[in-house]
This record gives sequence, C-alpha cells and structure tokens, in this order.
Amino acid sequence: MEPLVMGIVNVTPDSFYDGARFLTPEAAVTRGLELFDEGAAVVDVGGESTRPGARPVPLDEELARVVDVVAGLAPRGRVSIDTTKPEVARAAAAAGAGIINDVSASLHEVAAELDMIWIAVHCQGTPATMQRDPHYADVVVEVGDFLAAASERGLAAGVPEVWVDPGIGFGKTTTHNLELLANLSRIVARGQPVVVGASRKRFIGELHARSDGLKVPEVPVDDRLEGSLATAAWSLAQGASVVRAHDVAASVRVLKVVV
Repeated sequence: MEPLVMGIVNVTPDSFYDGARFLTPEAAVTRGLELFDEGAAVVDVGGESTRPGARPVPLDEELARVVDVVAGLAPRGRVSIDTTKPEVARAAAAAGAGIINDVSASLHEVAAELDMIWIAVHCQGTPATMQRDPHYADVVVEVGDFLAAASERGLAAGVPEVWVDPGIGFGKTTTHNLELLANLSRIVARGQPVVVGASRKRFIGELHARSDGLKVPEVPVDDRLEGSLATAAWSLAQGASVVRAHDVAASVRVLKVVV
C-alpha cells in the first residue's frame, strides 16, 4: 500500500497531548476536517485515552463522545475508530468508520463481521498498568511474533485487511521503543502494513532533554515536534505504511520527502 499519514482526534479530557481540546462533537469534527485539509488520508477518532495510567471509560460515555464525530467526518474521508469495545466499533461502523484501531488486539472477529480494516496494536498490559514494569527477553522478536500471530488470527477470521502496530510507548521503556524503531524493517518484512504511532510521546521528550543537555527527565509535550518528525521520517524510510500523527501537515511534508 502507498504510505499515508493518519491524523489524530482525541475526544477525551485526559489524552496526553490534546486532551480536553476537542471535547465537543463540533470541536472534534472541526479538528478532523482540518486534518483532512492538511493531507491526512485517515482521521483516527478516539473516545478513551490510552495514555499510561489511563482508566477505562464507561461504554455509554465513549459512545456519546465518538459516534457523532465519526458521522461528521465520514462524508469527507476515511475514518478510523480507536477503541477496544465491540459496541463502539459497531456504532462507529454504522456512522461511517472503515477501520478499527485496536490497542487490545482482540477485535478481529468484530472487524471481520463489519468488513473493516483491523489495526492490531501490541501492548504489554493495559493503559492503566503498562508502564509499571515493562520487560522483554527480546522486544523485537516478541513484538514481531505477537503481531504476526494477530495478523494470522485476523485473516483466518475473515478480516479483509490487517495492519499491525508495534505499540510504541505501550508497555515499553525508552530503550524498548528505540530497539523497535531501530529494527522496524524486521517487522515490516513479516508482510503486513505497519503503523507507527510515536507522535509527541514521552520517549521523544526524554531524547530531546538528553540532546539539549537539560537536567530534566523530559521536555514538555509541546516541545517534541522535531523528534516526532524525525521518528516519522525514520519509520517511513524503514518501510512503515502509516504514521499516526498529531502534526499532520508537517508529517505529510516528511512523507513527500522520504517516499
């Protein structure tokens, strides 16, 4: 598939970067339309934060957050629903979503039922627990094997198309994230389109602080653009098919240069 940029719209009060910025359906739809204008091929709508430490959102609340937003964006372009709940995936599909972005990597049967693309994301633990003590014998092998098994499971269930996401920042230390990125071509070589979502995440803040010689663990989330774009460029150069980004216009320019 041709590489593309997936824009992010979080209809949540607590997402790590844009939480509370687009809480109303009107604000979220406006933001999503802006991302399409900036060149996003897909807009990913989420109503439950997956930041480290985040707690689950009740079903009715998540539905209230996302369904009208999906319906408002679907006439304009491809929409993805970022959820782990089958009921939300079904409601979003009815509203026009065509992709399930699934941090639980468990909704393959729902994706098959709805004839939707399924993104299987690797996460060690849940968002509430994933950063407490992430550990791997070999993170590249373990994540690669997990995604290959998820892909096989999805295709066997009848999912029309499976994309895989190594889950940067989802149950990984900075070292784990860098090992995955350094060896991303090995995951790409397994054959499924690879999604990389590293935009403005904590490890980028840590790398910025180190490179600037600062005596702080990480720079603030608003000061992580350059590292996000560098990571996007690297991922595309290693064969990733999708970069998931908050900064769509800049990421599209990166894509045009690299690909």
